Amino acid sequence: MLRKTIRFIDNSIDRIVIIVSLLFFFICLYAMYDAVMVYYNANDNSVLKYKPHGVEDAEKLRELSKDAVAWISVDDTTIDYPVMQGKDNSEYLNKDPYGKYSLSGSIFLDSRCDCKFKDNYSLLYGHHMDYGSMFGALDEYIKPDYFASHKFGSLITMEGKKYNITFFAGIKVQATEKVFFDLANSSNKKLLIYLKKNAVIFQQPEGDVAHLIALSTCQSAENNERMVVVGVLSE
Repeated sequence: MLRKTIRFIDNSIDRIVIIVSLLFFFICLYAMYDAVMVYYNANDNSVLKYKPHGVEDAEKLRELSKDAVAWISVDDTTIDYPVMQGKDNSEYLNKDPYGKYSLSGSIFLDSRCDCKFKDNYSLLYGHHMDYGSMFGALDEYIKPDYFASHKFGSLITMEGKKYNITFFAGIKVQATEKVFFDLANSSNKKLLIYLKKNAVIFQQPEGDVAHLIALSTCQSAENNERMVVVGVLSE
C-alpha cells in the first residue's frame, strides 16, 4: 500500500512538472511570436504604396484611411510613414495605419493640431522601436555628427501640399513639459527660447520660423522622458 502511494505521488509530481514545463514553453513561444509581430508591424513596407509625391497622387492617402492626414519622410533614416490623426491621442498608440491592433502603433499628429498643418506648431508622436523603426531613430539626434548629416525631411499633406523640413534642435524633456505638450499655452517664441537654453543640440534656424514641427518619442517604459526633435516647415 505504501509503495502504491509513493508511486502515485511520484507520478503526480512528474505530471505536474510536465504540465508546468509545457506552459512555460508555450509562454516563451508566444513571447517570441509577439516580438516578431511587433518588429514586422513596425517595418511593414506595404504602406509605401500609399505614399504620395505631390498634388497629382495625394488621393493615395485617402485610399489608405480617412484618418491619414500626411506622409512624413526624413532623409537617410528609416522614418518614412503615413501620419494618422485620431479622435484623441490614444487611438493610434496601438493601432496601425490600416486600423488594426498593433503594439508598434502608428506615427500620428496630435489630435489638437490642424490636420492640414496650418498651425504655427504641429506635434507628431511615434513609438520608440528597435533598429530605428517608427521614431526610434530620433535617439541619434543628440549626436552632433548625426544631426549634421540628417537635418532634412519632407511632409506631404492629404491635399498634396509639400513642405520641406529643416531640423534645428534635439532635446530630452519630461512629458509634462508645457512648452512642448500643452498646445493651448505654448508658442513658437516660448519654444525657441526654451530650446536655445536647454537643447542638447541647437542651431539657430535661418529665415522664417513661423511654422514649426516637433517629432516626439518616449525614451523607455519606465519613465516620462521624451526625445523631441524640432524643425522648421517651409513650402
